[in-house]
Amino acid sequence: MNEITCPHCTKDFKIDEAGYADILKQVRDRDFEQQLNERLELAERDKNYAVQLATTQVTADKDALIQELKAKIDASEIHQKLALSEAVRAVESERDQLKTSLDHLALTKQLSEKSIQERYEVQIKDRDDMIERLRDLKSRLSTKMLGETLEQHCETEFNRIRATAFPRAYFEKDNDARNGSKGDYIFRDFDENGTEIVSIMFEMKNEADRTTTKSKNDDFLKELDKDRTEKGCEYAVLVSMLEPDSELYNTGIVDVLHRFPKMYVVRPQFFITIITLLRNAAMNSLKYKEELAIVKAQNIDVTNFENELDSFKAAFGKNYELASRRFQTAIDEIDKSIDHLQKTKEALLGTDRNLRLANDKAQEVTIKKLTKDNPTMSAKFAELKNDAASVAE
Repeated sequence: MNEITCPHCTKDFKIDEAGYADILKQVRDRDFEQQLNERLELAERDKNYAVQLATTQVTADKDALIQELKAKIDASEIHQKLALSEAVRAVESERDQLKTSLDHLALTKQLSEKSIQERYEVQIKDRDDMIERLRDLKSRLSTKMLGETLEQHCETEFNRIRATAFPRAYFEKDNDARNGSKGDYIFRDFDENGTEIVSIMFEMKNEADRTTTKSKNDDFLKELDKDRTEKGCEYAVLVSMLEPDSELYNTGIVDVLHRFPKMYVVRPQFFITIITLLRNAAMNSLKYKEELAIVKAQNIDVTNFENELDSFKAAFGKNYELASRRFQTAIDEIDKSIDHLQKTKEALLGTDRNLRLANDKAQEVTIKKLTKDNPTMSAKFAELKNDAASVAE
């Protein structure tokens, strides 16, 4: 028999060998299981610690590797960015230099265009002023008398110089219509002895005063010759603004001696001129007339005198014809000058249009167009494009 003390109640009791062995077996199994559990728990803790340690180590290694990889990637990115930045700076520098050159070129061109335009505008204005002055001169030569009649104009022009040029002259309206007709004005000039030097019958015709029909100068020559004869005048002059586009009458003084003797047709601007020419011619012939009278009174042969008189008349006619041609030459030169200045103005305006077209083409210039056929610039742009694509990936 085996005596066992109860650990709970502290009582002693006896157990046979079989019971004791059974109890011992139970105790041993329980201790073993407890130890096993404790060892399993310890093993589990060791395993968990080892796993945790391994996990920590792996995590640390992974983080270090990641950091290392990140550092390498960052270094690569920095290198790429630096390379890209350097390439961009180089391209931008070249672009800026190109742009600066273009801006300078554009500014220079703009200033040049402005200078040229201003110079052309001044030249055009000068030519416009010259054309206007020449037209005004031609207009005044054509004597477009606004606000007054042709008769008033001629009378005013004569009275303006009467005192100095014709102090003993008579220039008045022809009011004698006893024979059914009359001219407009009669001019008579006398010397200091009262001897008549020259006499002229004037007829004035202004197309503006005849609105119903368009008359011609020839329509009035016959009546003028009749009035000249009836009033005892030596010369007849038609002062006319008829046929304003006639090149013949616009040349100056036109003689119509083939129609009627001692008859002329003039524009109003030659009114004083024809009086002066005829009077001066008469003054010279007056001396011959006086000498002729003396010669005749003394029964002297006047043949040579008459020849000299004919020579004077021929010379006078020649001088008159020369003066008329020179006047026409002056009119032609004025017309040529106007035409030349007008063409110059058109050429300047054409140049201004070409400058505007050139400016429009310059505005269309871009850096892309300028570098289109430049291999170096094309390669740089391609490299920038590839680097940007790599960074994006």
